[in-house]
Amino acid sequence: MFFSKPKTNMEMEIHEQTKIIPYILMKYINPESGEIKLDLPQNIRKIILVASGSSYHCARFAVDLLEKFSGIESRAIYSSEFLLKPIIPHDENTLYIFITQSGETSDTLKSVDKVKENSSLATLCITNNENSTIWNKCDYRVACYAGTEHGIAATKSFTAQMLCLILISLKLIENVHGIESTKQYKESLMHLPIVLEKALAKRKEINKLAKFLAKEKNIIITADGISYSLAKEAALKTKETSYKNISSAILGEFMHGHVAVLNNKSTLVYIAVNKIPKRSVDNLNKIMADYKPTLIIIGPSDEKIKSNFNLNVECENEIQQMFANVLIFQQIALEVALRLHRNVDHPKGLHKVVIDNNS
Repeated sequence: MFFSKPKTNMEMEIHEQTKIIPYILMKYINPESGEIKLDLPQNIRKIILVASGSSYHCARFAVDLLEKFSGIESRAIYSSEFLLKPIIPHDENTLYIFITQSGETSDTLKSVDKVKENSSLATLCITNNENSTIWNKCDYRVACYAGTEHGIAATKSFTAQMLCLILISLKLIENVHGIESTKQYKESLMHLPIVLEKALAKRKEINKLAKFLAKEKNIIITADGISYSLAKEAALKTKETSYKNISSAILGEFMHGHVAVLNNKSTLVYIAVNKIPKRSVDNLNKIMADYKPTLIIIGPSDEKIKSNFNLNVECENEIQQMFANVLIFQQIALEVALRLHRNVDHPKGLHKVVIDNNS
């Protein structure tokens, strides 16, 4: 439910996620048996995910997820970098997953061709367009059912892709251990619409934070582990909508030299999806003592950390927390951009990178 009539496509599409997520669950989880209805190849031993932009951040998220849930070795590669590789992974029982909202992303399509030319390995696409070029190129297909995305900044397609990757991960478990092995996770996913509503209800706090961030010139978004993909996506969302020069980093790596940027007046954002590791608590406290930036924590905080802002939605587990955090930073990006009088639906110089018919 909107607090007021949405003024932009981006805002409308952020809110649409509360309807898209349950629709995806309905399409892919059998209500009677609980089985996940996805067609995947058997005996997969390695997964290579190839994508660009926000879709790459989904791929990066999936690497940690796939290895944790299914124990399958996984790797994410930017489409443009994949095309430059003289040798591509071609081990037996490798599955290539290509992610593209439009199904027409040029470098991702060329990456599919590269795999097809060099091997007979299985290919799977996750796309929002069942009539797309990539849908016809790949052996296996997963539709993410986000509907037409009018805004340049990916919002509803991002969480739809996230959910599809979670379902793929769970299906791989079911293929080995049976349907009951994923029951707890599937029950948790059914509560996602409530989690998303709670994140949307944080609008007052988000507006307060956006008012502050709109004035800041040096912003670094950090995270650890699976949250790093969210830090990259949060930075991208804010860059492409507000044109702010924002960077993202793994917190531990940030401490190796990069931290020197905090000698300038800075805001440091940390994204958490579960209890913050002790090492990260120590690093954040050291940063506060040495540089005194404004510290913002999105997700569960820690009583040993004295942050200036904390935006959080109480969740059952890290999967729910991921979705809550995504909606929080999507709204932050939107509100920061609007305060700077940016056209969030048509950012200057940006457009969807799709197939080049002349190539």
